[in-house]
Amino acid sequence: MAKTISFAEIGGPEVLTLTDAAIAAPAFGEVQVRNTAIGLNFIDIYKRRGLYPVPLPAILGEEAVGIIEAVGDGVCGYSPGDRVVYLAGGGAYAELSNTPGTSAVKLPDGVSSDIAAASFLKGLTVEMLVRQVFALQAGHTVLVHAAAGGVGTLLCQWADHIGARVIGVVGSVAKAALAKENGASEVIVRAETPDIAARVRELTQGRGVNVVYDSVGAATFQGSLDALAPRGHMVTFGNASGPVPPVAPLDLSRRGSLSLTRPTLFHYATPDGMPAMAETLFHHLENGALRPQISEIFLLDKAADAHRRLESGETTGAIILKP
Repeated sequence: MAKTISFAEIGGPEVLTLTDAAIAAPAFGEVQVRNTAIGLNFIDIYKRRGLYPVPLPAILGEEAVGIIEAVGDGVCGYSPGDRVVYLAGGGAYAELSNTPGTSAVKLPDGVSSDIAAASFLKGLTVEMLVRQVFALQAGHTVLVHAAAGGVGTLLCQWADHIGARVIGVVGSVAKAALAKENGASEVIVRAETPDIAARVRELTQGRGVNVVYDSVGAATFQGSLDALAPRGHMVTFGNASGPVPPVAPLDLSRRGSLSLTRPTLFHYATPDGMPAMAETLFHHLENGALRPQISEIFLLDKAADAHRRLESGETTGAIILKP
């Protein structure tokens, strides 16, 4: 038996329930992992709220770190005792999980389990954003929403490492200092700036930015479009304030031949693509270019409290769970 956090109906954090579940032996192609640290991500909240529907009852959790306990038939390259981090697509809020061997990678000695749990999904997301969705280069100017959050801090760090100019958007003055520490050269505080796009224009001598990375969604979408330079790229990759409204392609043309994309990590971190993405991420973690910040650690049975904290909008960096 293993402790898990499951939910049988959509709703608030109160629907999360601690249960004891029997975990079967790993099936063909799977490894069984004794989890030591579990990442908390906004996609967990989207699923719990029903924005991303999943069959119920379900166990949440998109990523975790742990030690392999058993290896199913058809799995090559892994043995019991290996320390791995994996993308789960659900099911990681547990003491013990079965996951496809193709979704796991071995952790290098230079990356701790807690740091890996705090940065694997988020770091792969950033790799996708700055290297694949839009090839960010030195000299580009970028606008990063939620710049003090778990993804936002890593995104600012990676963009700064590349040599891009980073304009961060945060929710409070206290978060502004953190965004600057993580690579933002200028920071806009939402509560003090009613027209973010106008402020971006001031900071860029009227031109706008080359790319906007927006995980907030509905509340910031139109302003993000207004902040782009001609031929700029709008990357919307989250829905913290709700889904974005429909967009007419002709409107993108009228705004300056803009590009709009809505990427999802799991279309990039595929079995053939994830190993190289992970290698790049681990390299940046080990050389100090990326410096994940763990703001809080909750025990697994306090997952509902962790969700409340993440939804509050008051957190910075990453939150992890411990079984």
